[in-house]
Amino acid sequence: MKEDILFLDANVLFSAAYREDSGILKLWKLDSVKLVSSTYAIEEARRNLDASHQKERLQSLLIEVEECLPYHKEISLPENIALREKDIPILLAAIFIKADYLITGDVKDFGKFYGKKICNITILTPADYLKKRR
Repeated sequence: MKEDILFLDANVLFSAAYREDSGILKLWKLDSVKLVSSTYAIEEARRNLDASHQKERLQSLLIEVEECLPYHKEISLPENIALREKDIPILLAAIFIKADYLITGDVKDFGKFYGKKICNITILTPADYLKKRR
């Protein structure tokens, strides 16, 4: 089976660290996946966690997540893709690393793209990706 490259949005990292019994943690247990996120997303997740035990949990989860740079000026969004400024670095980093999937729970900004491909990256919720893997 080909390894899927999953780019994890900040809200996925946040949710995985927030509750120790989060269903999102199943992503960390999958075979044939490479988990990747950007410095930008990691810092956003870290900033939004309040409790020190949650920040420690995030740090232990990040051991299995490859970190890439947040923004790449040589890459631009397709003209037909409109995102809020804060979400552009997320998608650009996923494009740069040639992710297979952008895993995000951000319905407000990415919901209209769920199940669709942007630059060969399929946008899915964590639950939809896990369903697909069953």
